[in-house]
Amino acid sequence: MSPYPALHASHGGIWIATAEGTRPVGRGEAIRVAADTPVILLNAPLVGQRLGYAELSGLDILELYAFLHPARFAVPTPAGLGRAVDLSPPERDEDVAAFLLEATAALLAVPDGDWCEREGAWASVQSLGRLRWAWAPVVGPRIVKPQVDERWLFSRLPEWEEGAPRPAPRTIEIEPGDSEARLAELTGGLAEERPGQRAYAAAATAAFAPRAVRESPNMVLAEAGTGIGKTLGYLAPASLWSQRAGGAVWISTYTKALQRQLAAETQRLYPDPVLRRERVVTRKGRENYLCLLNLEDALQGGFAGRAAVLAQLVARWAAYSADGDMVGGDLPGWLPTLFRRNGPAALTDRRGECVYAGCPHYRKCFIERAARASADADIVIANHALVMVNAARGREVATRPTRYVFDEGHHLFDAADAMFGVALTGSETIELRRWILGPEAGGRGRRRGLQARLSDVASYDEAGGVAIADAVQAAQALAADGWLGRLNEGQPFGPIEALLAAVRGLTYARAEQPGDAGYGLETELAEPTPELIEAAAPAAAALDALVRPLVTLGRRLEAVLAEGPDWLDGQARARVEGAIASIGWRAETVAAWLALLARVGGPVDPDHVDWLSVERVEGREYDIGLHRRWLDPTRPFAEIVLKPAHGALVTSATLTGGGDWSVAEARTGAPHLARAPARFQVESPFDYANNAEVLIVTDVKRGDIPALANAYARLIEAANGGTLGLFTAIRRLRAVHARIADRLARGGLPLHAQHVDPIDTGTLVDIFRDDPTASLLGTDALRDGVDVPGTSLRLVVMEGVPWPKPTVLHAARKLAGGGSAYDDRIVRARLAQAFGRLIRRADDRGAFVLLSAAMPSRLLDAFPSGVQVSRVTLEDAVARVAERLSTTVRIGHDADQAG
Repeated sequence: MSPYPALHASHGGIWIATAEGTRPVGRGEAIRVAADTPVILLNAPLVGQRLGYAELSGLDILELYAFLHPARFAVPTPAGLGRAVDLSPPERDEDVAAFLLEATAALLAVPDGDWCEREGAWASVQSLGRLRWAWAPVVGPRIVKPQVDERWLFSRLPEWEEGAPRPAPRTIEIEPGDSEARLAELTGGLAEERPGQRAYAAAATAAFAPRAVRESPNMVLAEAGTGIGKTLGYLAPASLWSQRAGGAVWISTYTKALQRQLAAETQRLYPDPVLRRERVVTRKGRENYLCLLNLEDALQGGFAGRAAVLAQLVARWAAYSADGDMVGGDLPGWLPTLFRRNGPAALTDRRGECVYAGCPHYRKCFIERAARASADADIVIANHALVMVNAARGREVATRPTRYVFDEGHHLFDAADAMFGVALTGSETIELRRWILGPEAGGRGRRRGLQARLSDVASYDEAGGVAIADAVQAAQALAADGWLGRLNEGQPFGPIEALLAAVRGLTYARAEQPGDAGYGLETELAEPTPELIEAAAPAAAALDALVRPLVTLGRRLEAVLAEGPDWLDGQARARVEGAIASIGWRAETVAAWLALLARVGGPVDPDHVDWLSVERVEGREYDIGLHRRWLDPTRPFAEIVLKPAHGALVTSATLTGGGDWSVAEARTGAPHLARAPARFQVESPFDYANNAEVLIVTDVKRGDIPALANAYARLIEAANGGTLGLFTAIRRLRAVHARIADRLARGGLPLHAQHVDPIDTGTLVDIFRDDPTASLLGTDALRDGVDVPGTSLRLVVMEGVPWPKPTVLHAARKLAGGGSAYDDRIVRARLAQAFGRLIRRADDRGAFVLLSAAMPSRLLDAFPSGVQVSRVTLEDAVARVAERLSTTVRIGHDADQAG
């Protein structure tokens, strides 16, 4: 038995377990014990939050698990931990503390057995001991020092190899019947007959036909209801085309959850895991992957305190990771949150500082390995943002994909909106300054400026050296550290900070309202004041002085490549090519800022929407600036992504998004192509009329937080958990959670919440999925993309009609898109997406509750045809939920037991 006590705190109570037994304690005693004695905890930040003791620390069993089993996921709950260590999970809250002692003993016994992650553990625990990791004195003596030196991270990781360029895909034709036959292979002979899926696969085939006209891809818009089996439906023609044509198909999603689901489905294509790793590659943006150079800097003293402990645990993970993906890969999402945001972002390449072949770990780089693997893969699983970045400024021009599948295609508009937007803000300009100048005023870390990164080029090419010096000089005009404080004091320094001060003043003058809650402010960039116009001119001159040497430097680097001097070996060439791409991206950014500043006092651009903003959270300012978005962001998307492609399938269960096919086409870029898209639509096979109902509660007053909280609590109790609660405002979510969490916990119903629990969203969904009695409150991120089939999600409750937020950008698009009809389409789409979380497979049963008497009848067609919609009181809604779902829970429980 552990010599340390275990502490468990939930909304239902607090318990401490020792060898003598378990006893309930008060908050004050729990804090005193934790402060005086090392205690075993499960998720210290969460326990600390529940105790009201933010600095709580101890022996977090999740950290021990991450050390012993790197790259293995476990749901971070007592039940999830029980499965991970092969122990029966506790049935009651009061049994959890004693269970933690058992689980600790089981984990500490791991080094005594057949431990497949033993390599590197001894050296790692020595380093962790020097960092005073709480577990080091406990686990260290149990790990035997190896007889010979072991391979560690940088010697353990394999090197990628450069291969010959892949030839262009062959021109081939796939018949719809061939796709149906491949689909039959993937689903297996014993699968249920799904005519809709067969028809879908046949229709999707058209996206893989040879292109007939330049800049006119074969585009297919396919709306397929939940349960059709879209994934295998498009994998059938995609895999056939890739196999026969010898090219890669890029399958793009909007959510990481669907990326994981897609990767799992490809097991049907390639059952052999070794072959699957070669033929199927998941690609994400650079900022998702561990940067080995940043990690090395952290391990060598760049990090201190708890952040240094995280770096050691990440190093343990990296040695066993399949792909080095820190966001949604095999790094447990809960691990960085245990360290309260100390360091995770600094371990990835978020600032675009990569030196490519100049890095000593270049040949082992996770990012470079994924890029090369995707060049030879059959299926590349990516996301909408990466596809657009890759098309706009990717280095892999020769291997640019010609065939795309855009799943979750109703999000293309939003992804393009973010990708092609422009933001001239304090945080953006200071990031550019740091990229050019490197560390200032004794900054720590390995960050190097442009001059240091390209010193060899500067010494070889005089014009290039001058351009670097000019860029460094011009960057002094950008916002610098402490800029927000200077603006608050009315003391801006330099032309960019003076511009931001003028933006701040005008935004407050026009956008602040009486009783303002302290959240973000924005106002149109219209009728600018003389002060703003006067500040824009020197700011534009400063940016012009910066963009010119950047453009010159890019050209000089291209000339160096063409001349091929003696020192330009393969690694140096790759580094210069990387620098050209990076400099080009930043030159484009500065040019876009200049175009935005030209709008100040100038003519209105009908293609764009421009505004000023002060970003705040609860009254605290964190950014200020000017913004520009395309009125129709699918225009650049069509130009940059679709036109160079030969075929694109855009698919979703809600593609028409509360409207008709004209809406689907407008939001996917189809009108900007010379050739009209093909259309395909198939309804969901689910019996929504019998499996679900919609209840509109008429007696919960809008804005009455106590009444809203009471409604949520009663509905969750009626459903016995299994509830997804959706909010349009974080403030109301937090207020409701604070009022009902303890009440539900006393009834054995755990409640989790985004923006409350110190846990990442993906892990919250994993916890929710894992426990049929749990409920989850969240905002927009959970309205679409959460896939929780079965009894774990049987009730969806929305706090009100999800009207779009009345921003400057929304107002402009509403005016251009038909006024109130535009708002109605958005609400219908959001309701359809939220309802879609409820029924994920044929045997699902559930209820959808909308707490809004003001729900317009004209919007009720957002729900599937045949679903009964009733306007009822809260009392009636609670009774009907209890009646419908009591049977559902019992049936689901019986099915789980039988399984």
